[in-house]
Amino acid sequence: MVRMDGRGSKSDQETFSVSLDMHEQGDSKCFDDDGRPKRTGTVWTASAHIITAVIGSGVLSLAWAIAQLGWIAGPAVMLLFSAITYFTSLLLTDCYRTGDPLTGKRNYTYMDAIRSNFGGNDFKVKMCGLVQYVNLFGISIGYTIAASISMMAIERSDCFHKNGGKSHCRMNSNMYMISFGIVEMIFSQIPDFDQLWWLSIVAAVMSVTYSTIGLGMGIGKVIGNRRIKGGVTGIIVGTVTKPDKILRAMQAVGNIAFAYSYSFILIEIQDTVKSPPSASKTMKKSALIGVAVTTFFYMLCGCSGYAAFGDLSPGNLLTGFGFYNPYWLLDIANAAIVVHLVGSYQVFSQPLFAFVEKIVASRFPDSDFVKKEIEIGVPGLRPYKLNLFRLVWRTIYVVISTVIAMLLPFFNDMGGLLGALGFWPLAVYFPVEMYIVQKRIPKWSTKWICFQILNISCLLVTLCAAVGSLAGIVFDLKTYKPFKTNY
Repeated sequence: MVRMDGRGSKSDQETFSVSLDMHEQGDSKCFDDDGRPKRTGTVWTASAHIITAVIGSGVLSLAWAIAQLGWIAGPAVMLLFSAITYFTSLLLTDCYRTGDPLTGKRNYTYMDAIRSNFGGNDFKVKMCGLVQYVNLFGISIGYTIAASISMMAIERSDCFHKNGGKSHCRMNSNMYMISFGIVEMIFSQIPDFDQLWWLSIVAAVMSVTYSTIGLGMGIGKVIGNRRIKGGVTGIIVGTVTKPDKILRAMQAVGNIAFAYSYSFILIEIQDTVKSPPSASKTMKKSALIGVAVTTFFYMLCGCSGYAAFGDLSPGNLLTGFGFYNPYWLLDIANAAIVVHLVGSYQVFSQPLFAFVEKIVASRFPDSDFVKKEIEIGVPGLRPYKLNLFRLVWRTIYVVISTVIAMLLPFFNDMGGLLGALGFWPLAVYFPVEMYIVQKRIPKWSTKWICFQILNISCLLVTLCAAVGSLAGIVFDLKTYKPFKTNY
């Protein structure tokens, strides 16, 4: 019984104490140390996010890239990029928490990690943010282009099949881009990045599906040809001019860099992982799995495509119509590409969505338009919380990226440019510089010099790739008419 003076008996106090402990334990099971809902990500869900991010539409241009570089330089450049990506990913995983890897302050975004490690250096934070978010926006454009090309490829393959290859089967990409944009508008209203784990797993399965189909069809083509095409130095001068050969090789490097782009969302992926063990340990395992799986598929797809078509390798293996039959298998592969890109678009866009929404919420803390959430009942599911600002801002984002994709639908050139813009600053420079600060590596020490050599070398590669890709875009713009038929 409880006494009327407000003080409980000893047994009552013990009962209350036990009840309080149980309540606190219940809270600890529902929330992490930062007060946010418990993270549930594992090695496998993080690996799925990475595979979704890395095995993107870039895999389809690898046969073309190897064709520009040849049998020696092509695979060598691919292995080099995979090694650099994995190494710098390991450095970046340690930046998720400041201080202790298990209990230190969490950095929720790439920019938060920059801010923590460089002591609030505004220039570096702003530089990082500019490069990261421009690149994320560019990837949204690139994925819209790639998805529309795959949707057109399905229609074209069916058209060729019905007409026996006699019809030109011309069509416009605009409606396909608009359709893809509408789907992304719907998916963009998913409020939290960690709720996309299922979408990433579906997208990862799709990426493996179309990569495997491309690989199988490449091997089948080689067997049919009864020889391996291609040369040691790639496409020969004569087929193209010497300046074109150089520019194509530079663009090919950019395409390979684009195929490995994911470092700038690694911190966001890591923020979905549960602990203990420390999130850095989990992400290091996930990075190894993700990069190993993607490199395996990249080597097989790129090399089999080049072996099948040699110097005539198409810019997009499954939509450049290096293959015509079996048409139904091409349709499955291209449908898988579209599904994958729907997921990848969201994986890459969510960090930019979250950044803008965080800034606006801090500037307008009392605005109902920004803060208020309207609950909408969904049969069989928990109520959906609709936020008006999120609805308007994310819709505008998708519309703008779709319109730009319609104006510049150049798959290889855009891929090379995006790879060039994002690779050095986000995948190399910032991870290396943060590691140097964390470990307090003295200037001019052997390790410091090695890191600077890596930095400078990757900067030069990035500049070359950017020049080659920009030259390709300029060349395409001379003959392209916006909003007109592409095929």
